[in-house]
Amino acid sequence: MQFGSTPVESAAGAILVHSVRAGARLLRKGRLLSDDDVAALVEAGLRDVVVARLEDGDMAEDEAAARLAQAGAGAGVRIGAAFTGRANLYATAAGLALVDAVRVDALNAVDESITLATVAPFARVSPRQMLATVKIIPFAAPCPQVEAAERLLHGQPVVRLAPFLPRRAALISTALPDIRPALLDKNRQALESRLEAIGSQIMFERRVAHETAALAAAITEAQGADPILIFGASAITDRRDVIPAAIEAAGGTIDVFGMPVDPGNLLLAGRLNGATVIGLPGCARSPKQNGFDFVLWRIAAGLPVGRAEIAAMGVGGLLGEIASRPQPRDECPAEPPRLPKIGAVVLAAGLSSRMGSNKLLVPIDGRPLLRHAVEAALSSAADPVVVVTGNDAPRTEAALAGLPVQMVNNPDFTSGLSTSLRCGINALPADCDGAVILLGDMPGVSPALIDTLIAAFDPGEARAVCVATRRGRRGNPVLWARRFFPEIAALEGDVGARHLIAAHGDLVCEVEAADDGPLTDIDTPEALAAYRAR
Repeated sequence: MQFGSTPVESAAGAILVHSVRAGARLLRKGRLLSDDDVAALVEAGLRDVVVARLEDGDMAEDEAAARLAQAGAGAGVRIGAAFTGRANLYATAAGLALVDAVRVDALNAVDESITLATVAPFARVSPRQMLATVKIIPFAAPCPQVEAAERLLHGQPVVRLAPFLPRRAALISTALPDIRPALLDKNRQALESRLEAIGSQIMFERRVAHETAALAAAITEAQGADPILIFGASAITDRRDVIPAAIEAAGGTIDVFGMPVDPGNLLLAGRLNGATVIGLPGCARSPKQNGFDFVLWRIAAGLPVGRAEIAAMGVGGLLGEIASRPQPRDECPAEPPRLPKIGAVVLAAGLSSRMGSNKLLVPIDGRPLLRHAVEAALSSAADPVVVVTGNDAPRTEAALAGLPVQMVNNPDFTSGLSTSLRCGINALPADCDGAVILLGDMPGVSPALIDTLIAAFDPGEARAVCVATRRGRRGNPVLWARRFFPEIAALEGDVGARHLIAAHGDLVCEVEAADDGPLTDIDTPEALAAYRAR
């Protein structure tokens, strides 16, 4: 890859290394400079810019990141579109992250241009949470090294998800004569909270004397539940204590007593007719994370919790508070990185005045024109998809029969585009981080383009408005952060939100499309004929 300063006049086709301002426009680093960009830089008085140019044997950063993300992702993982040399991997459900640490290390040793960072092995993750990120450090990586990394990953993903499955648990509590029932109620509440958080529940409960025979009878009665969880009135101190003795008396076996996690040392794990039996440590009464959580998560994820697995929990197993080192869990933790929740709004309420009839129903490649844009949104990472109808609403809605979209009718559609924008964003759920606005008459917009807009979206990095472009020309769709919803809702008349892009130029990120989809709308019979003849 060539890298260095060059006269502005000869910079077309090169990659801009550092962001520069050309008059009112901010050209961000990583941009492939067009002739229009060069003209703007010349007009702004710049003489030289630092650029990079790919050579034979180089693979562009986004292609390299996308290929390695695809090779490294396993079951339960969603791959985000590559942008600025980064491709993120996200959890599709709640569960545990399974990471092949040895091969992650090997991949990171292939070449300094290639990096893969992951969450910790067996980390508990939530839906849409980031599991890993592939980052290509320069603007390109050597093709042989990318291919070597792919071979290293081929056929055996390094990051996958073990999703939590609903479990029907049994809770057996033992009691001494002086134990108050309220304490046992508190124990149950603590356990219920843990189980509900991972989609499981208590389906059986017994409270018995802290004696081997009584506990063994309750364990036998609890068969059919998995796991069987035992809260003892007294801590387990030996394999011959009441709880392990009762498990064996019921026909079970003891796999491991004690674990290298603090708090949680006195946990006991065994088996009974295929079900996992856990003798709970006293810290399981606390809502704070402890060793029992590590075991419970693995049970819910269908992973083994035998002696080898528990013995391996020591690294990272020191959870207890130390006066000189307060634990992060006592503070307000930062939210882990996640896939932004972006809704899609497809505008389909217009009069089609230049077409002479409802253009959205015109067939293209055997499907109504509108259906192309809606299906692209549904195939992307956007969720939910809202379609705003108005003119000819019954037939417009019928054209989308069978698609999982939310229909919103705009009764004021004759007052202009602004009213449809308002209807669309008002219909989105409150937890949406932003919205990608699509026009129903643009059949060339692809799911990949929408996903790249979502990948580019990062308000913390001043990428709060993401605009699809082609050869430097801005088009549609446009992704807006939620912070702009009030401004969009305040628009009036037959205007869109385009002027807001100019008003917030420093927050705009242009996303170059691979084809003319962002610039192709079907407004006239001539445009329709040209598109059909493409």
